[in-house]
Amino acid sequence: MQKLNFSIVINASKEKVWDTMLEDATYRQWTEAFAPGSYYKGDWNQGSKILFLAPGEKGEMGMVSRIKENRKFEYISIEHLGFVQDGKEDSESEGAKSMAGALENYTFNENNGKTEVLVDMDSNEEYAEMFSGMWPKALQKLKEMAEK
Repeated sequence: MQKLNFSIVINASKEKVWDTMLEDATYRQWTEAFAPGSYYKGDWNQGSKILFLAPGEKGEMGMVSRIKENRKFEYISIEHLGFVQDGKEDSESEGAKSMAGALENYTFNENNGKTEVLVDMDSNEEYAEMFSGMWPKALQKLKEMAEK
């Protein structure tokens, strides 16, 4: 597992950035960088199960996760538990087990009306380059939306 780090400074309060990042309608927009039609099922409450999904050829695809920690407007930690493939949850295959326990953390630091968003995530080596291309685009879209 490899640790990836991304960040961006957004000219908006951490409350506005948080809401833009996590509310359903705006989440669907900034996450287009990962997969067209991205969305989630579930909620962001600590301990909740949440599915990160996108349409696939044979049904939904994505990640099965849970919210490990949620400190509103400050920090959120997502623990990945497995995959969704062709609309079916998978936490038992070797591929799913290799990602089990991987964390994706968002930290929001506000200073003088600007918010720095820090993203720290665990990634399998094979996906690191892909995420390194996608996250900067996604964060730039989030910045544009939150600064409106």
